[in-house]
Amino acid sequence: MSKEANTNNETGRTPITHARDWNGSNDPGDPRNFSLLRRIYSTTAVTLLAFVTTFAASIYSPGSEEVARNFSVSDEVAILPLAFYNLGLAAGPLIGSPVSETSGRKVVLLITTPCFALFTLGAGFSDGIVALIVCRFFAGVFAAPAVGNASATLTDYTSGRYRAISFAFYYSIPTFGAALGPLVGGFVAEARGWRWTLFTTVILTVAFYIPILFTKESYKKTILQRRAKTLGIEGPPQVERTTTETVRYFATTLLFRPLHMLLTEPIVTLVCLYNAFLFGLIYTFVVAAPWIYKTYYGFSVSGQSLSFLGMITGTAIAPFPLILIDHFIYQPRLKRFRETKSEEERFPPEYRLYPALIASFILPAGLFTFAWTVRPDVPAIVPIVFQGVTALASLLIYASANLFMMDAYGPLYGESYYIPARNVSITPADLPTGASAAGAAMLSRYTLSAAFPLFALKMYQALGVGWATSLLAFCTLAMAPIPWLFWKFGEEIRRKSRYETSA
Repeated sequence: MSKEANTNNETGRTPITHARDWNGSNDPGDPRNFSLLRRIYSTTAVTLLAFVTTFAASIYSPGSEEVARNFSVSDEVAILPLAFYNLGLAAGPLIGSPVSETSGRKVVLLITTPCFALFTLGAGFSDGIVALIVCRFFAGVFAAPAVGNASATLTDYTSGRYRAISFAFYYSIPTFGAALGPLVGGFVAEARGWRWTLFTTVILTVAFYIPILFTKESYKKTILQRRAKTLGIEGPPQVERTTTETVRYFATTLLFRPLHMLLTEPIVTLVCLYNAFLFGLIYTFVVAAPWIYKTYYGFSVSGQSLSFLGMITGTAIAPFPLILIDHFIYQPRLKRFRETKSEEERFPPEYRLYPALIASFILPAGLFTFAWTVRPDVPAIVPIVFQGVTALASLLIYASANLFMMDAYGPLYGESYYIPARNVSITPADLPTGASAAGAAMLSRYTLSAAFPLFALKMYQALGVGWATSLLAFCTLAMAPIPWLFWKFGEEIRRKSRYETSA
């Protein structure tokens, strides 16, 4: 905690007169100093709630054919509830971030999660396709803060040195949820009907919401404000804004600046393009895989669901190579850098890209192999395995590229910084931290994951699995040089950035 008072000669201590920062590195209020058990519990609780968001998106997919029959609509219209849910996820930060800024992380989850459950429940009771689409969209809007808060909370709890370990698991969660959803949804839809894919989501949401009730607030600004109020001292400066100024502030932070970075910052543009395509690729398989295994192998509904075991396995094991690469390659290089360089020099964020460098060419190879092994004379287990390889390679690229962007632009989510020497407070709008870069990533990721299901099945039906998947493989091959470009020219690109990069 910063101190601004004369030293007491009798005790040698400085009386606390305001709370604008942590009281040193060992401050018990700092979430990074919470007990190990508390940190594991809290990060697990928010991560599981984030898992439900993508699980909720894809569990609906196996029931879409029944929806088409029940509401007498085309298959393309029946898939719209999946697409509009993901559009809701893209729009969700417009609700979650303002609440988080004013009230903290936990309050966001306490408010938005019940709304997510209620709109999902409404979708389950919908009596028409329009009502189903609308309810799914708003369910996505209120589910989105769980994703943003999970990554922000992990940043609150984890120092930069251990960030790769915690985020290795976190970055696997959305893909794991998207892959697991169709497996569970297939069995549920076959046994109880499409409505129970939504009721199952509600049950899981309630189950994972209860642990959130027992977590502690982790947002620094909120903790310091509460501490100051308890002690009756001055806390972090409160920014007074009119309604118009508030709207302008959050529009700038959450919409205009992310879009500007997306269009003008090469790092943000290319990372978001690459990762958004990878996320769209996963949802392509969510929609197309059941048709593939039904058409080429005659799988039943339950067999189609089990075909996702390859993707589930690939996403489940992805954290481990990420952690191994961090432990045996990244951390030793960081240690040698710290021993030979001054404290002012910055360890290049490009070293986060090792997994992406390895996986950038494994991904198209896996897709090409999958494309041409889906045939009746080749056992189904072969393409299922290569679907898993594709999911694994996608996550290696996705996680390391996000960590690279986070290290390049700073913390994922901004907070107020107080500089005692200048007696000024700097807000997220003043500091172009990684919050806007993360916002651009979330916007692009879920927009493409909404778009891909709309054409994926038609593309596979028109071109066949070989050429349709090869088209996707050619796209990933064209993107494969992106991490190598950053590896070679990253420092020069960052030096030309219009935004302040992280120190």
